[in-house]
Amino acid sequence: MWRNSSRDVFVDDEECGQSLLDEDSEDLCSLTPVQRLYGFGGCLIGGVVFMILSLLVFAKPLKFAVLFTFGNVLAVGSTAFLFGPGQQIRLMFDSVRIYATAIYLGCVVLSLICALGIHNKILTVIAMISEICALIWYTLSYIPFARRMVSEMMKRFCDTEL
Repeated sequence: MWRNSSRDVFVDDEECGQSLLDEDSEDLCSLTPVQRLYGFGGCLIGGVVFMILSLLVFAKPLKFAVLFTFGNVLAVGSTAFLFGPGQQIRLMFDSVRIYATAIYLGCVVLSLICALGIHNKILTVIAMISEICALIWYTLSYIPFARRMVSEMMKRFCDTEL
């Protein structure tokens, strides 16, 4: 239970955040639905801009890794404006996508360690490829049956009879 100061009523946690842009969305009760849409759009556009800018420095894997990873995290985090940070965390660590989330976050950290800590271009490129694959797999976890469909397609493409 928490207190909604704008209406001076107490609201159960289950009632809060039931739909995407309710007035009583969890953790963002001070933002209006329009402000949440602006926050979502701003973070998403900012993330895409950083990812596109990272392509300009593709020849420099260290700069590419930092820009791409920052844009990636910004774009993924933009949905926190729609659902609220608490609901975003619950969705990310839901039993359906906990492994995809853990692998994605691990790849993000690994990319930054390789780029900023180790300064090894080959390891940074490998980590970035892993991060991109993990992001795709994480994104597919939000689409019903998408991961199963991609897995079946990969089995068919990679299955060879010798």
